[in-house]
Amino acid sequence: ARPYMNRVELELYLNDTLQIAQFRDYCPNGLQVEGRSDIRRIASGVTASLAFLEAARDWGADAVLVHHGYFWKNEDARITGMKRRRLGVLIGNDINLFAFHLPLDAHPELGNNAQLGKLLGFADDGGRFGPDQLGWLGAPSQPTTLAALAAHVEAKLGRVPLMLGAPNREVRRVAWCTGGAQGFFEAAIAAGADVYISGEVSEPTQHLALESGVGYLAAGHHATERGGARALGEHLASRFGLEHRFFDMPNPA
Repeated sequence: ARPYMNRVELELYLNDTLQIAQFRDYCPNGLQVEGRSDIRRIASGVTASLAFLEAARDWGADAVLVHHGYFWKNEDARITGMKRRRLGVLIGNDINLFAFHLPLDAHPELGNNAQLGKLLGFADDGGRFGPDQLGWLGAPSQPTTLAALAAHVEAKLGRVPLMLGAPNREVRRVAWCTGGAQGFFEAAIAAGADVYISGEVSEPTQHLALESGVGYLAAGHHATERGGARALGEHLASRFGLEHRFFDMPNPA
């Protein structure tokens, strides 16, 4: 028989590895929906959407591991509509749902920011900024321009980033934070970045880029956050011999 792990053991290992007690988050981190006690197959993904859950179920997953789970602050508590269908797939098939939000952004090796920096070839200089010190600072492998960096990001992430700022802006210091972290732009500027990369963009972002002279790349919330859950799943597979598969459900946002 293939190696398996008890659900409680896995939960404790994940909670400890991701240091969930250190974060004040918008949702519960860890085991969100309880399923079967023996776990052999883990499906990872960015968001616990219905399409992802159905794909994981069809593959035979015992547990799913995501960055965006459920039970967000101020969310309607009633189990109707979309929530009813999603929970129905999990409970009806005895599948565990593990979700890690901010702890999976922040982890120094397996986190979304660590993985994005690695994918884009940035040297992490240890600098951190923004709320909870979630933003990362580093340098491109060689000095570049905003336009050339945008093309590099497009090649690595498979989607065209929205570029704000002067295309010929010289880039020696890069700041980044995955997902919907456009609100950290001012903190990135204060930290001395030539460009800030995040997932989303808001109306004020354009003015801040133009008036500060610092470039901004909105590379996609989903696209920038594919790294963490996948890296965590691969870590569990190599450490405990569990089967793992990452499901990338495309999302243009």
